Amino acid sequence: QVQPVESGGGLVQPGGSLRLSCAKSGIIARMGWYRQAPAKQRELVALITSGGNTNYADSVKGRFTISRDNAKNTVYLQMNNLKPEDTAVYYCNVRTALGEYWGQGTQVTVSS
Repeated sequence: QVQPVESGGGLVQPGGSLRLSCAKSGIIARMGWYRQAPAKQRELVALITSGGNTNYADSVKGRFTISRDNAKNTVYLQMNNLKPEDTAVYYCNVRTALGEYWGQGTQVTVSS
């Protein structure tokens, strides 16, 4: 497929957990997650390179973990201790040898 395929969003209470996943065919260099809340710009959440190096936004450090399964060309975002301010549409971003691709977005809502 051309576009990355995302799954795993939903509604969760504060303090809860969700896991997002994203799959993309091809030779993948870097995979990551961005998010966009209403009336805000899209921002980086976490990145992981083909070698396993990771980078996180300060706001999610210690709560979110990005990982990847190279055999399945899949990236995961484990989100723990979710807060209302994490509410946003989360987008998968994949860089391959042929270009950069965005997923369709998955809604994450943190609310009691």
